[in-house]
Amino acid sequence: MEEPEKLENFIEWATAFGISDSLVINVDEDKRQNPNNRQPLSCLGQSLSISYFPDAGGRGLCAARDLQKGELMLKVPKSALMTSQSLMLNDHRLSVSVSRSSLSSTQILTVALLNEVSKGKRSKWYPYLTQFPSSYDILASFDRFEIEALQLDDAIWAAERALEKTKMEWESAATIMEELMFKPHYMSFKAWIWASASISSRTMHVPWDSAGCFCPVGDFFNYAAPEEEQVLSEDLAAADMAAKPLRLTDGVFEEEYAAYCFYARRNYKKGEQVLLSYGTYTNLELLEHYGFILNENPNDKAYVPLPSDLYSLCSWPLDSLYVHQNGKPSFALLAVMRLWATPTHLQKSVRQLAYSGSIVSNENEIIVMEWLSRKCSMLLKNLSTSIEEDKLLLSVMDKDFESVVEFKNELLGLTW
Repeated sequence: MEEPEKLENFIEWATAFGISDSLVINVDEDKRQNPNNRQPLSCLGQSLSISYFPDAGGRGLCAARDLQKGELMLKVPKSALMTSQSLMLNDHRLSVSVSRSSLSSTQILTVALLNEVSKGKRSKWYPYLTQFPSSYDILASFDRFEIEALQLDDAIWAAERALEKTKMEWESAATIMEELMFKPHYMSFKAWIWASASISSRTMHVPWDSAGCFCPVGDFFNYAAPEEEQVLSEDLAAADMAAKPLRLTDGVFEEEYAAYCFYARRNYKKGEQVLLSYGTYTNLELLEHYGFILNENPNDKAYVPLPSDLYSLCSWPLDSLYVHQNGKPSFALLAVMRLWATPTHLQKSVRQLAYSGSIVSNENEIIVMEWLSRKCSMLLKNLSTSIEEDKLLLSVMDKDFESVVEFKNELLGLTW
């Protein structure tokens, strides 16, 4: 079946399930299922439509009309959510096997997903499952060469940790997969990585299952990082955080309507891509959980090695000591660096000034900025490739080649 036909079948399936971008939200379930009631021709078209954005996430959803910030755009009934619970509901053998296991919620959903995929067209979820990618680029799917290509120690460590965690979860689920008589293909580590990546990158939060749910159509939204004014300032006290809750996501399960509801995060003009904020992530975290990075990510961070005697002066968590994407040091890093650059016998007298975010002196500020600049430059120089070389390599990888030989020749032609 060709991709357009698969998509058309999926939209018909989603419409039959009651998924809708209509403004009307409180629809009686019995009336919706009554065949005498007219069903909409498509679950999309009133507020949203499917479009392709080659430079902004690929397939996504665009505004079918002008949308206002906070306006309901899409609702997905609970009955259309694919969860561990819904997958076990009509599969007694799966339900019994899971009840006897000690697997985590995420492992249960992984096994349930593989079990459902193995049914092929016999699965009632088949039209939806055809919309899943055949592979993902999350860190757990990286091979050794790809892990080493990350170059930075913290990125390499994150990839190795993700791979090891996924492997342990797969090994501990082997017994239940054998019990369910999975075919070798679905028992393989490659299949487990695919299912695990599907959960990591596509599921959404629901209050009754920590593994989350698969949300048909709702997972067509591409990601947008929270706008800077939405992100909590790192120097807010814990009390201030509790007093100033901010909505960092735009989709939520509404108990009142028994549906997952999606709201416009800002005003959109007709034809504009509508984006969803999954939360606040660095590029490394996006790569780990979703398999992509952003060229411009206001939440990205870079960590630099700091003097060992600096940590004794720090009253903030160590992960708050970083450099922003725009090159500015974080509030905590700048404050503790100012104190560290102050002569020891004067540190007590300027501690409060430094911790409040104020400049200690012009001379002190120059010392701090020059030290950070040198350290960042040294860190970049020690990497095996430069930014320019990476961009050149990526430009080659983005091209379409007729053969592997042609691709290799292009790579060999690169001049570093």
